[in-house]
Amino acid sequence: MRAPEGSEYAVLALLHTSPVHVPVFEALRDEAHPGLELRHFVDEELLRRARRQGPAAVTDEVRAALRGAVAEGARAVLCTCSTIGGVAEAAGLSVPVLRVDRPMAAAAVAAGPRVVVLAALRSTLAPTTALIDEEARRARRSVTVRSVLVDAAWPCFEAGDTEGYVREVAAAVDRVTDADAIVLAQASMAPARHAATTPVPVLSSPAPGLAAAVRAMRAVTPTA
Repeated sequence: MRAPEGSEYAVLALLHTSPVHVPVFEALRDEAHPGLELRHFVDEELLRRARRQGPAAVTDEVRAALRGAVAEGARAVLCTCSTIGGVAEAAGLSVPVLRVDRPMAAAAVAAGPRVVVLAALRSTLAPTTALIDEEARRARRSVTVRSVLVDAAWPCFEAGDTEGYVREVAAAVDRVTDADAIVLAQASMAPARHAATTPVPVLSSPAPGLAAAVRAMRAVTPTA
């Protein structure tokens, strides 16, 4: 029998670049994965440096953070930052390391050939577009990806104006018409799914990303 999710054998670590993600994933855990033990590691400097110098510039720091999570008992790690998700995924650790946006990217590819990516940070656009292209190749589908920078949103986020941030993102979502799927590239954008009114499917990463991490963790959890 597998150990219960809340046991010492089932610790899922999350690497964040903003503390705002902690309650979001705690709430998702309570709703869909009760008993799961989450351990949160927050390092805002990772995103600041990645924005200035590119994601590769924080490779060593990301690996160190991931190794620290494993040393503290994590059976899997979920990186919730789309900008550095690829760096985390490629760390090559002894436990599964997942990027939160991969399941969302796969769902976007399955939705149809026209995908629009929305991000509030320019540094997030290229990694997310590359991920969708990768998932399209894996699925052997032809997909056209268009990127939209919601540059008015991030100042709201930095100022702690969550309502303004969501409002700006939702307005940008509703301006998209020629798409089969709209991808919200950053986990923090997820509430805009419910604020938008577009009939186009709007995809966000936290819930499917967490579910994928739980599956990966269960696959390596010792049996009892």
